[in-house]
Amino acid sequence: MNNQPPLSVKNLYKSFQKRQFPWCKKVPAFVAVNSISFDLRKGEILGLLGRNGAGKTTTIQMLLGTMIPTSGTISYFGKDFSDNRSLSLEKVSFASTYVRLPGRLTVYENLEFYGKLYAVSYLELRSTIDRLLSLFGISHLKSRKASALSAGEMTRAILVKAFLSSPSIVLLDEPTASLDADIASVIRDFVLEQRKQQALSIIFTSHNMDEVAQVCDRVIVLKDGTIIDDDTPVNLAARVSQTRVCLVSDEPYKIREYVTRKGLHCTLSGNAVTITVDEHSIAPFLVELANNNLSYTYISIEKPSLEDYFLQITRTT
Repeated sequence: MNNQPPLSVKNLYKSFQKRQFPWCKKVPAFVAVNSISFDLRKGEILGLLGRNGAGKTTTIQMLLGTMIPTSGTISYFGKDFSDNRSLSLEKVSFASTYVRLPGRLTVYENLEFYGKLYAVSYLELRSTIDRLLSLFGISHLKSRKASALSAGEMTRAILVKAFLSSPSIVLLDEPTASLDADIASVIRDFVLEQRKQQALSIIFTSHNMDEVAQVCDRVIVLKDGTIIDDDTPVNLAARVSQTRVCLVSDEPYKIREYVTRKGLHCTLSGNAVTITVDEHSIAPFLVELANNNLSYTYISIEKPSLEDYFLQITRTT
């Protein structure tokens, strides 16, 4: 039985040397990806999380073979990518908000061309194109030139392209960034359903933390080209000790004044005061409010989220 992961990355490193004139002082190379290693398991949705410039896009470009690593190895299905590029990419597809289809061709012509590149049979290709265009709400655009598509329409067409060939691995770079909320929800549901039905392995990047938490089984966090964390979204969020307590009160200004004197961060919206407090201090804090005759009619306690974790590491790393 083959226990090889569909994708294995070992000590992947990419640096860029700035062009210089011979008489100029030598400038150190810029390191975009710094010796990262990870496996993508079968049927896993793996999130790549990090600020702009963290190394996510460079990593994906190396995984696609559009950028050559400075050092390190990439293996697809147990075979070295550098020696088996064409064979590997037959089973790998890609979609990104930041790429476009050739503008002179219609949507259908573009999709038909890509399907033929992957040797999809004519009947299967036509059926799959129609099904996915309908699912993503762009059937009416099949005869429109790609150059006339809006950003959101282009993103959906690119997503159709990515799933035409029944891939084993899909690399999704910000796949919902330009989409309305309802369409983005359809895309997330589709991705989860495809993983369930076909045991797809997916790498997923997004700046929407709620989306990452909903879709991804595991998240790798990149900072300055280095992996600084690797865990489930739930476990990452649980590392944040700060919790938000929302109190609805007839005297919200008094509560705000009190918590501000204590040095706690709070926001006021109507009669609701939201206070950020360490989760272990919630009970003593509520007792203090009662002892100071500060009452409230409603309380809710919001557990830390993946976004809270991301904001925390952004401030502290």
